[in-house]
Amino acid sequence: MAKDWTIGEKAATLKKETEYAVLVSVITPDVSETQAHEYLDELEFLATTAGAVTIKRFTQRAQHPEHRTFVGKGKVEEIRLYLERHEEVNMVIFDDDLSGKQTNNLEEALKVKIVDRSTLILDIFAHRAQSAQAKSQVELAQMKYLLPRLRGLWTHLERQRGGIGMRGPGETQIETDRRLVQYRIKVLEEKLKDIDRQSQTQRKTRGEMIRVALVGYTNVGKSTLMNLLSKSEVLAENKLFATLDTTVRKVVFGQLPFLLSDTVGFIRKLPHHLVESFKSTLDEVRECDILLHIVDVAHPQFEDHVRTVQKTLQEIGAGEKPTLMVLNKMDLYRERYFDDLLDTDTRADLEVELKQRLLHTYGENVFISAHTKEGMDDLRERMTRLIKESYVIRYPHQVKGW
Repeated sequence: MAKDWTIGEKAATLKKETEYAVLVSVITPDVSETQAHEYLDELEFLATTAGAVTIKRFTQRAQHPEHRTFVGKGKVEEIRLYLERHEEVNMVIFDDDLSGKQTNNLEEALKVKIVDRSTLILDIFAHRAQSAQAKSQVELAQMKYLLPRLRGLWTHLERQRGGIGMRGPGETQIETDRRLVQYRIKVLEEKLKDIDRQSQTQRKTRGEMIRVALVGYTNVGKSTLMNLLSKSEVLAENKLFATLDTTVRKVVFGQLPFLLSDTVGFIRKLPHHLVESFKSTLDEVRECDILLHIVDVAHPQFEDHVRTVQKTLQEIGAGEKPTLMVLNKMDLYRERYFDDLLDTDTRADLEVELKQRLLHTYGENVFISAHTKEGMDDLRERMTRLIKESYVIRYPHQVKGW
């Protein structure tokens, strides 16, 4: 079978060891220097979440990635020399997807584990998956990602045993692996169809209630907000993809009942196969009545995050739903962007200016801090109004005693 790398954790019978990595990125003309560093910061956060320690970053300006090794020969040699001087580094992580051939060429040149962005995200999902559904979805995404890369990953057989008459076994092994992967994909798809049918039945049983779904970029505070609104204990960590399985809770504001669901976070360059595999989980988003789009307003690239989420929502058919944008982490925003010397009036003016700008850009929004509970009354008030409006639309002839 093709190389089966794991990140951050060995087999259960082996002692867990820290893995050290360097990051590599190709900066194309449409990406600014600031954005490039932001993207590498995110890649480092992904590596940390997977259990790796980042030692150094390498970047290269180019019109497009090099087809054989993603980066140019000179950069490959620079990375190789660095790895020779730092023997503790055993992994190179690329901030983009690599072909099987590129991965193979890079492993041959650098003699260490080569991991691309999608593999890293899939690894994190594999570690985070708890339910049978999430585990099957992640494995399906991994199989679909591996299938087109088998030929490139298997070329090492031809080099090891090259010559006349020696290519057949390599080709046979590729075809055997392809059939095994295709069979496993079919099994997983059938399994997920069964789970999806069960999930649809569960959703029908709660169909009379208005459903509100929390969506947003990963690590923006969705689970923390879920805990505040529903008074439940959903896992909330300062890590990417802390939540994979959709959590649904019944919440009552006064006498107004509704269902609130926490969903998996989105991210830039989210692997396509992962979105495809998680469609049954994302049905909770597609079938909800109201979206709360949670945004980390303190993040320097939060507007890019908003675009990423909006694009993903369009892809899954949920882009036109009634949406309230919830700009979270205002406490952190003030800490990062307000000078200590600013007086109270100036701070207030700057906040008003920010709110007006975002109102003009995104429409209705509310500013909160789930950490300090600032703005929660305003959020509940806005949610109550939207939920009442949805009930009136769904049951126009039914009188509610709110």
